[in-house]
Parts: sequence; structure tokens; C-alpha cells
Amino acid sequence: MTFSRRKFFAIAGTTAVGTLMVSPMEGLLARQTFGSRLARGYGSLVTDPNGLLDLPPGFQYQVISRTGTLMSDGTPEPSNHDGMAAFLGTKNTTILVRNHELSIDSSTRAQVPNPYDPICRGGTTTLVIGRDRQLIKQFASLGGTIRNCAGGLTPWGSWISCEEDVTIPTATNGVTKPHGYNFEVPANATSPVQPVPLVEMGRFNHEAVAVDPKTGIVYQTEDNGSSLFYRFIPKQYGNLKAGGTLQALRIKDRPGVDTTIGFVVGQKWNVDWVTIPEPNPTTVDNVRVQGLNLGAARFKRGEGIWYDDKKSKGEFYFTATTGGPVAGGQVWRYIPREETIELFVESQSKDELDMPDNLVVAPFGDLILCEDGEGDNFLIGITPNGEIYKFARNALQTGEFAGACFSPDGDTLFVNIQTPGITLAIWGPWKKS
Repeated sequence: MTFSRRKFFAIAGTTAVGTLMVSPMEGLLARQTFGSRLARGYGSLVTDPNGLLDLPPGFQYQVISRTGTLMSDGTPEPSNHDGMAAFLGTKNTTILVRNHELSIDSSTRAQVPNPYDPICRGGTTTLVIGRDRQLIKQFASLGGTIRNCAGGLTPWGSWISCEEDVTIPTATNGVTKPHGYNFEVPANATSPVQPVPLVEMGRFNHEAVAVDPKTGIVYQTEDNGSSLFYRFIPKQYGNLKAGGTLQALRIKDRPGVDTTIGFVVGQKWNVDWVTIPEPNPTTVDNVRVQGLNLGAARFKRGEGIWYDDKKSKGEFYFTATTGGPVAGGQVWRYIPREETIELFVESQSKDELDMPDNLVVAPFGDLILCEDGEGDNFLIGITPNGEIYKFARNALQTGEFAGACFSPDGDTLFVNIQTPGITLAIWGPWKKS
């Protein structure tokens, strides 16, 4: 997708707040559904006069930060905003820890004095947001990593940042350390953290993680056309550096199955787990191959994952970005207490769901998915009954949504537009009638 220089500066010069209100008649018209299997949601989207973000009636947004802005540590804000999580800070502030999916040759970098690998440009930034949704400060909190795509928050107050790259040092690439690891960033860090790779969680194309607060087990997705769904059982609750056991999910009655097609929404399958013998191999894709050889189930590009603690049993939802008959994406539900997995939603048309990536479980129970398709990208809502609606549209048409997460009080949805690198706060009438 293209993005003109003129349009970028037009957006940069607009007001930071876009307020979207409509008349009662427009509200009535907004109740129309989007089509078969689609829910009303919050109504039809209203065109943003600033050309940035189209939202339903009554919702507003505010730009929190942009690539290139000078941060509190004196360095420019990096680009390629990706996965993100929100934490409760002091004095009712919100702390955001945000990934930057930057490769070795990217034009910006997360600048820290103690990078994991000096040649590498990825990492995280930490933002402190006031009660008025205004940025108080931000700084680079992790650096020297590659393609920090997504990750996940922990019950003990940290962000796990995931490398979606398995580069190893060669004579020509300048890389000094192996990559393909997770790194932990405490939400309350006030300066760059010491980068420690969590090697026993596996070396592979990490995408996202979610933690079961009851057990401390970390569930992990992998972005690959034939990816696995992993869990990491730590030796000590809340201490990932102490090591543990890496396993991959297997569907008992269908070992080695490709889940891309042939599954029915709502049908539960019993699962077990196979242990990965060598979680930190020196060869590319070896963790995945080990799991496949043991009968692990294959998913088409596992990406976003989130734990839903509002359900009595506790459930994990994760996306297979290009799964399904039209390669429009799937959402899977795993219930650890039952050891079952089921297909929750499957795209039948890219008009209804087009390559879901990051996701979050909203305080009101719906899933909010970030699309990463080729045309218009939307924030997609999915109700607990599996009905789909379009909540927001990227009017810039420049790239994917990423990092959707809610503030601790549930009032504000934070989200990134990866290109050109913008973080936004969205609020409005979340409670449904």
C-alpha cells in the first residue's frame, strides 16, 4: 500500500483529537448490519475529516505519539509500532510498553546504551499516559533486538517482547548474537532494561504470548505458514529466567494435522502436548521441525493471542492469520482446564475478516482484532457468539493495525497504526444496551 508524503504531513498537522458524533437519524441508519453472520456492533463508521481513523458514532480518538517525535530520553521515537500492552501506573496513569518491528536495515532504531546486539535496531519503548490521555513521558526500554513483532503481558507486571527473526551471526551480516528469543521488560522500568534472552522459551519466529495467571504457563504463537502452538512451563512461577519446559500442542485424534481447512466452528478436540527436546537449536526452524516430527498440529501463521479471565474456565484466543478456505483467517479457542481446542471463527470472505493479527479481549467480552490485509484494514469486533462487526477503519490506508489493548480501567482502547508509526487512544460508549 502506498502512502504519500503530502498525506502524512496533512495528518501530522491536524488536531490531535477527532470527535465523531452523528444525528439521531444517522444513528438509526447506523443500526444496519454488515451482512450475513455480521453483527450491528456500534454502528456504521463515520468518515474522519482528518483522514486518519473512521469510528462509530459517539467515539473519539487522540494521537498519543508518532514516529520521529523526540522522546524524554533525547532519542527519536522509532518506527514500525507493533504489539503493545497497558499497565496501571502510579497516580492512575497508564503505562504502555510498545514493540518496534525493526530489521537490521531499518531506517530507525530503538536507541539504548546497553543493546543486546549493537547492529540490530528493534526493541521496545515505554510510554506513561495521564488520566487525560496525554503523553507524560516515553523512552526506549529495550534495544538491540530484531523484529519485535508482538508479545504479551504477564500477571506479575511485565511485557514479554518477541523476536520474529532467527538470524544467527555470519561472516557477512555483522550480527554478534543469535536471535529468535523472548525478552522481558518490567512495566515499572524507568530506564532501559538489561536484555536477557529467555532461551528455554524457544528459539523460533516468535509472534505473541499470553500467560495463564493460575499456573504461570506461557502460551506462544509462531508466525510461519506451518506454525505450531506452544506452551512454556516455567520452573518457578513468575521467574522465566529460571528456565522450564517447552511443548507444542497436538490434537489427540489427528496427530500432525494441518488446521488450515477441514475444521467445523464450535467442534471441540481433545489435545495433549509434546515436549521439544532442544528448545535452543542452532539451525533455523528446528524447533518447529521437532514439534512436527512429534505430531504437533499445524496452524497457518499463528499471531495474536490473549487470555480471557472473565470466563469461569479461563480461555485463550489466538489467530491463524491466513487460515481458512479463503485464507482470510481463523480464531481458535483453547481451554486449558479441559485440554480442548476449537475453531471459534473462520473467515468466509475477506470482506468480513481479512488476515487478523494482534487481538485483545475487551472488558465487555468481545474480541477486538487488528487486520493486516491488503485492502482497507479494520479493527474487527467479534461477539462471544462469534458475530463479526467492523469497529474502526484505518483511513490512512498505509498498513496494519497493531497492539490493541485496553487501559486498566477499561475506558480507553490503545492501538497502533504501524506505518507511518502512530499510537492512538480511542474512547466512547463502550457499554452496549
